[in-house]
Amino acid sequence: MLEGYELQKALKRLKIKLSDIKKIYYANTKTLLCLKKRVKTKIDRKMFPTKEEETEIIYVHDFVERYRYLIDQERRAEIEATISEIKSLSGQERELFGRAILGLKGSKEPSRLNLYFVRFGRSKIIDTEISSGDIVLISRGDPLKSDLTGTVSEVKRNYITVAFEQRPPKWVYGDGIRVDLYINDVTFKRMEENLQLLRHATGLRRRMRNIALGIWEPQPIQKVAFESKTRLNETQKEAVQKALGAEAFLIHGPPGTGKTSTLIELILQEVQRGKKVLATADSNTAVDNMLQRLAKHDLSLVRIGHPARILHELEEFSIHAKYEKSLEAQAIKRGWEEVGMLVKKRDEHSKPTQARARGMSFDRILSLAAKGKSQRGVSVATMQSMAQWIKWDRKVDSMVKSLKFEEEQIYKKIIQEADVVLSTNAMIMSDMLKEEIFDVSVIDEGSQQVIPSTLIPIMKSSSFVIAGDHKQLPPTVVSDEKELKVSLFEELIERISSSMLRIQYRMHEKIMGFSNERFYDGKLIADESVKDHTIADLHLMAPKRFETILDEEPVVFVHIEGQERQAQRSKSYENPQEAQAVKELVDELLAMGAKEEHIGVITPYAAQVKMIKKLLDFEDRVIEVKSVDGFQGREKEIILISFVRSNDEGNIGFLKDLRRLNVALTRAKRKLICLGNERTLASDETYRDFLSYVDNNGRKVEYEEAQ
Repeated sequence: MLEGYELQKALKRLKIKLSDIKKIYYANTKTLLCLKKRVKTKIDRKMFPTKEEETEIIYVHDFVERYRYLIDQERRAEIEATISEIKSLSGQERELFGRAILGLKGSKEPSRLNLYFVRFGRSKIIDTEISSGDIVLISRGDPLKSDLTGTVSEVKRNYITVAFEQRPPKWVYGDGIRVDLYINDVTFKRMEENLQLLRHATGLRRRMRNIALGIWEPQPIQKVAFESKTRLNETQKEAVQKALGAEAFLIHGPPGTGKTSTLIELILQEVQRGKKVLATADSNTAVDNMLQRLAKHDLSLVRIGHPARILHELEEFSIHAKYEKSLEAQAIKRGWEEVGMLVKKRDEHSKPTQARARGMSFDRILSLAAKGKSQRGVSVATMQSMAQWIKWDRKVDSMVKSLKFEEEQIYKKIIQEADVVLSTNAMIMSDMLKEEIFDVSVIDEGSQQVIPSTLIPIMKSSSFVIAGDHKQLPPTVVSDEKELKVSLFEELIERISSSMLRIQYRMHEKIMGFSNERFYDGKLIADESVKDHTIADLHLMAPKRFETILDEEPVVFVHIEGQERQAQRSKSYENPQEAQAVKELVDELLAMGAKEEHIGVITPYAAQVKMIKKLLDFEDRVIEVKSVDGFQGREKEIILISFVRSNDEGNIGFLKDLRRLNVALTRAKRKLICLGNERTLASDETYRDFLSYVDNNGRKVEYEEAQ
């Protein structure tokens, strides 16, 4: 590949001017020049690519350039949104949205894995979106005047533990500490770095890239028979059989169908066949979920990542924990102690700073010191002292290089001896895994990842399997770039082989029914274990209020003559009447004996989340209230949905995003209560169909009459 000066020299030899070039493309380690039609030049035909290679280079170049731009736009939007929100919202408001925690007091925790841990606690329950692995900003006063960031290690009912790479300042152990969700810029840099590797991929990497980008077709699937190590249904078995015999494969897992369970069986089978597996997802939570399940089996597992981002109970699988337990690490530790002593000896002598050395090189100082000479006004004693400093420093430098090399070898050995390496997509681009190649990448959460993220594990293996559900929420994107909301899973579902899991283990048949018809062509089947389960199985007391809403009927739509309004200083909508109804229904459910962990509240609008959280602000308990995005991948025994929109014009705004509706309707296991204005919702065809479904398979109730 030729760029810059080298390209100019080559053009000069070919007698081509820069003005003769229409466009330059870079890919496959080559430079492709598209000349303007008027240009006439005699060029050796050997320099011309085949039509196929020309098409490939242009496609890859344009793809990389486009996504580099999109990633940069998203990074900028995320930074701006975070800083803007911290500036414009009060701490209390940001806490209600789950992106800050106030009124904390820090206490020192034992250091481990070369990290400093601080536990920030308070008596009031912590209800937050901040989770393990997140980067947070720690402050006392104005957050934007602080530059102290850390990584969340764990979040519990009354405290959050944060890990710091440097010893934190003493003020963190005082009162009035605030923790804010902050920006992680590293993920964007790693996606961009992978795009550049992808651009010039050769051999196996080029093949995986071209299959993922739809340039080449994968090899035909050969089903592989296997003996299950876990309990699988027939559709799960079929998915594993196909995945084992595929170069590229998708597992389509609708809500509650055991997508991750299927991936675990696939990983176990691949290991048995002698394959080295890379198991990945976008989030630390999903990676740890796979690790927890794999830990029950006799496998060699290693989890790559910042130690604070790994669940505490899974720390033994962390590569850093494994390193510290190794015998070689003990010897290296003694080596670092020796380095410390050498540094002390070195620092007993004069450091040859620029001012002290008067511009002399280290070799010149050593030569003069050996001859007992002075120069440029530097005394012999100072010259010899500087020479001693240089000698000790070279010993330190040599030993540090040796120890770092030995450390790298231990880490490499741990990775090479593992059957399964688990990591988030971004961490695959860390130094530890940069040079590693795997037999197969197994990628969870595939439909929730932006394309450049999913391409990271794909570029590390000779085959890949992605699991996801393109009928649920797309990747979360802050910028207005719609292309980023299309996942690679969604792109590939029409192009390569896939298998859909059909038996679901979460919902009552009636709760499943509408989504099944609308989004999954009626292919889902409720397993016998959940088909008919209701809240009667929770042995609650009979309701004293709202009997027609809170009885055993699994699906209820509650019509409320509420009135939507835009929240102050916000574009988001809220509906006070619906929020109050949610509070009263939750109060009654708790009075009936429902546990707080049984109940979840979903609403599409952030302002409504805030309003409901205020109303449900119990001192001693927390009912989860989240946006639809916050409940993706989650489930509760009882779900209440507040649709919010209520107007005479029939305007339902972004409720029209039907994937959000699908996610919201499929979180409940035994009881689904939907609250909204029937007339407003019925203006949309899909919601009209849903209301018709409730007429035939559930119950509609007027809130005023049900009290």
